Amino acid sequence: MAFTPLHDRVLVRRVEGDEKTAGGLIIPESAKEKPAEGEIISVGAGLRNEAGARIELDVKAGDKVLFGKWAGQEVTVDGEELMIMKETDIMGIIG
Repeated sequence: MAFTPLHDRVLVRRVEGDEKTAGGLIIPESAKEKPAEGEIISVGAGLRNEAGARIELDVKAGDKVLFGKWAGQEVTVDGEELMIMKETDIMGIIG
């Protein structure tokens, strides 16, 4: 991947939701909500504190995370639709 986020930003790939309900009904594309779950692709180096020391991020590449519905900005990197967001937009790590 030819993209590295800066500071406290992370690059996230959305995890696709199920296309069927528990009862077996197929959900049409227009009715699907975008999932709020994803996988971290890459992370920035972190912010600096007042002394100039780097504050590392709590997430790392490969982590599965939960984020807010309206969090982040959609971007296209190497032909793939991804999201870039600040670490503070992430609610938690799954698993």
